[in-house]
Parts: sequence; structure tokens; C-alpha cells
Amino acid sequence: MERIIAKYYIETPFDPEKAALILAGEQSSGTFVSVPGETEDLKRRFAARVESVHLLGSVSQPAIPSPKFTSERYQRAYIEISWSIENFGYNLPVLISTLQGNLYELSQFTGLKLLDIQFPTAYVAHFEGPRFGVAGSRASTKVDGRPLIGTIIKPSIGMSPSDSAKLVKTLVEAGIDFIKDDELQSAAANSKLEDRVDAIMRVINTHADKTGKKVMYAFNISDELDSMLSRYDYIVRAGGTCAMLSINSIGLAGVKKICDQGALVIHGHRNGWGMLNRHPLLGIEFTAYQKLWRLAGVDQLHVNGIQNKFWESDDSVVQSIEACLTPLFSRETLLPVVSSGQWGGQAFETYRRTKTIDLLYMAGGGIMAHPKGPGGGVVALQQAWEGAVKGLSMEEAVRLYPEFAQSVQKFGQQ
Repeated sequence: MERIIAKYYIETPFDPEKAALILAGEQSSGTFVSVPGETEDLKRRFAARVESVHLLGSVSQPAIPSPKFTSERYQRAYIEISWSIENFGYNLPVLISTLQGNLYELSQFTGLKLLDIQFPTAYVAHFEGPRFGVAGSRASTKVDGRPLIGTIIKPSIGMSPSDSAKLVKTLVEAGIDFIKDDELQSAAANSKLEDRVDAIMRVINTHADKTGKKVMYAFNISDELDSMLSRYDYIVRAGGTCAMLSINSIGLAGVKKICDQGALVIHGHRNGWGMLNRHPLLGIEFTAYQKLWRLAGVDQLHVNGIQNKFWESDDSVVQSIEACLTPLFSRETLLPVVSSGQWGGQAFETYRRTKTIDLLYMAGGGIMAHPKGPGGGVVALQQAWEGAVKGLSMEEAVRLYPEFAQSVQKFGQQ
């Protein structure tokens, strides 16, 4: 039977090989003691298996102190554990319970992080995966040869549907490709989602009728499942092309149910990411994380941004972009969503490090606060990426592009 292999980075006061065996037992057929019914035949078929242990050295202080076990030295290692797919089938919640369940509770570990997951070809083939991804997002917005340029409705919360629609009108006329609700906005007291859809889609549809370009708007439908399905259908009837989900809040089963509807591009917002990843020896790495959401069917996924306003390093962001764009067998690739304190100035380093234009490049204040208003902000971002792809330095782009030059004056010293 084919197996799924998970790679972990561990720290333990025990022999890493012994710790790996404890993890494998806890996350499959075993417990802390042998039990009736746990036969050798059962274990051969269903027990997790330690595939490899690669020692990395030791430290004198634990990453996460354990009240039960202490040691003068704490061993660090990479370990690989495999499970037969018979254990969980194609049930994503049970899969994640296996790969990331009680193992974090085990007192034998003072650090543990899921780094990557290897899936058999036949396993991935069972899932539809992203229906749109990079190619579908480009086709919907009619953007080729550059990143999609996007922004977020700001203020995040408090605007009425009509106020939001006025801002959308300014943005679509300025040439924006993508706009989204903030993750804090779904159905506020003064902005019922259906009213917001009606007001905004009137603007987008009118613009599309005139120009042939339909701007993608990601309406945040995050809610209970029945409500999300109802809102999803409402967006489809209004002529919308995208829905946004706060994926960590909804979970794999809820996200997959929405993705399975298949009519809208699904924009995956990963708010809450820091609690899953920020500690170097706890949680999950993005390489593994994005594979789970690809199985669920997400099309676009946030990856933070170069020189961002949060804690994540540029190296981590670059690795996340590469992970999204790495094919997962024959499935569509994810469109990386670059955001977090972005403006045109980071385009040059982003392109230098990644050499890709397959991005949704999001700027909030970097567009809204441009000296010439949102219209100038959109143009400045387009100019920045044109210059970056041409191999210009930022100084050369400033001399060539007036709107970008104003961005540098506004944001370059902050």
C-alpha cells in the first residue's frame, strides 16, 4: 500500500531514534503501552514507520522547556515518518490529525516542526486541486507579461457598500487587476455582504462592459458553512469571479467544500500564520502547509512580502513563492499573493530574488496613499514591475517613471 511521508525537525532530550519511534506509535496503532488487539499483523499494515533519522547536533538549552524531562543536552535531528494511506484515506481532517495531532503534546520533544510532506501520485490525483491557480487567475483578469496588481479595501472595516463601491470605481478606472475585502470585513453592521456585492459588482460589470476587462474582486465569505455556500452562490449570480476565505479560521473541510463548487477563484488568506510558524521549532513550514491547501483546492495563497512589515524573513518569503510555483504532479500551480507593507520599491528585490512575474502583488497604503491618489498608486506599481523586469535599478526607474518617482519620495524613507 502506498505511503505518505512527513519530514520533521525535532529536538529531544532522548535518543532521536527512540523519540521518532514514540512519535510513530502515538500517531498510528500504538500507545504508551501495548494493548490487546495490537497484533503484529495489525502493526505491519497500519503502524507508522520511521524511514530515516538524520542527526544535526545538540544544544544545552531546550527550544521549548519540558516540565517532565530535562537533560544536559538536547538532540536535534531531521526525521521522516511514513503512514499507509489506508490509515486516513482521502479524509484531509484525519490526515492533518495524523501529521499534526497529538505529536505536539508528546513530552519527549522540546521542539517539533512539520517541514514537508511527500504524497504518492495516486493520492494527489484523487483531489481536484486548484481549479484556476496561476493560469486561471491570469485568464480571468486578462493580465499577461507582468504580475497582477492588487489592493485591499481600506479602511479595513467601517465603510458602507456605497463608499466601498466609490473606491472600487476609482481603482478599476486606474487599471487595477484585483481588489479584496480585508480579512476583518465580511458582514459588518453597516455593510451586509450581499449589499456590498451588489454595489461593487455594478461598478465592475459596467467597467467590463465598456473595456472588456473584468477586475477580480475577492469578497470575504468566511463564515459558517451554510452561510458561505449561500454567499458563494450570490457572488456567482452577480457576475463575480472570486471569493476570499480565511483558511486557518475555516479549516480544511470547510475550505475544500467551498473550493469544490468550482465556479469562483478562491483567494486563500492565511491570517493566523504566525501562530503556526513563527517559532523555529514548533508548528509547520510553508512548504508543507501550502500542499495541504492545494489538495483542498485553493487557487491563490498569501506568502507575505519582501521587506515586509511583519516578522518573516526575506529568505522565507522567497522559499514560499518557490513552493507555490513548484508543480504538485499535474495540478495547477498556486498563485503566490505578495503582501504586507508592499509598494513599488520592493518589486526590484522581489524580482531579483525570484525571477518570476507569476505573482499577485498587493499594496494597500502603497496604492491608497500615493501622492496622486489610488490611480497614481496603481500606475506606480505597474511602472516599478516594468522597470524591475527590464533590469533597471531603482534609481534608473525613478528617472524614467514619474509616478514611481513620487512613490519613492513618499514611501522610500519610511
